[in-house]
Amino acid sequence: MRLARFRPAAAPDGTVSLGLVEGDAVTRLDAPDDMIAVLEALPSLPPRADTLPLADVHLLAPIARPPKFLAIGLNYRDHCEETGMPAPEWPVFFNKQSTCVVGPTDDIHKPAVSDMVDYEGELGVVIGRRCRHVTADRAHEVIAGYLVANDVTVRDWQLRSPTMTMGKSFDTHGPIGPWIVTPDELGDPSDLSIRTYVNDQLVQDLRTSNMIFDIAAQIETLTTAFTLEPGDIISTGTGAGVGIVRQPPLFLTVGDICRVEIDGIGELVNHVVAEPAAVA
Repeated sequence: MRLARFRPAAAPDGTVSLGLVEGDAVTRLDAPDDMIAVLEALPSLPPRADTLPLADVHLLAPIARPPKFLAIGLNYRDHCEETGMPAPEWPVFFNKQSTCVVGPTDDIHKPAVSDMVDYEGELGVVIGRRCRHVTADRAHEVIAGYLVANDVTVRDWQLRSPTMTMGKSFDTHGPIGPWIVTPDELGDPSDLSIRTYVNDQLVQDLRTSNMIFDIAAQIETLTTAFTLEPGDIISTGTGAGVGIVRQPPLFLTVGDICRVEIDGIGELVNHVVAEPAAVA
């Protein structure tokens, strides 16, 4: 199944609904706006209500505020090679602050403080059960589903901080969606195609089979240290083609459109706009 959050497109300030996407339509679920509660209850679902064409709704981030938004660096060998860095012997995890999350068609802000805004198309894993000390062979038991993620990165701010959190967490720099695809619908996630485009130029073309640390290894490592909770997101790394290593570098700027596609899941299509003035 494909689980989505949405508002009617004709009423952008309207009530947020949860829905089940089937083909070109979404069936509203008779439930409050609490995707985490739905994930905890899977495979059962609340009763179904009315059905709407997908064209008539505005899709939102499937999880508005993940309890944790975790990510991993240097997890594809070709990305290590293009950066001139050795493949890590241990997973390199970092945090993205959950306030960076936006939906699959929402704008990405180019901050006033940097001209080095980069893209990173990634597979996102959504946790469905509270868990600790999960062995790799049982990692599949705690996964609620998968989504597309763009680990947007402000490179100069990333390089200023060894933890990378500042450069990874600017507001709007965590597009996710377009919905959560459950494991029974997606099938094996170990050899998916991920493609990133900037203004229709293909800039990344990778397969999840090239990960250094696969999804199960990532979950095992993380739960050795701390508890994962329903709604946590793990962004599982990106491959070659990021903007900072290109000659000349290719950074996102105002007017660009960044699109990330993953076979079997869907796509993010985010426009880049100037960061708005300060908001209280």
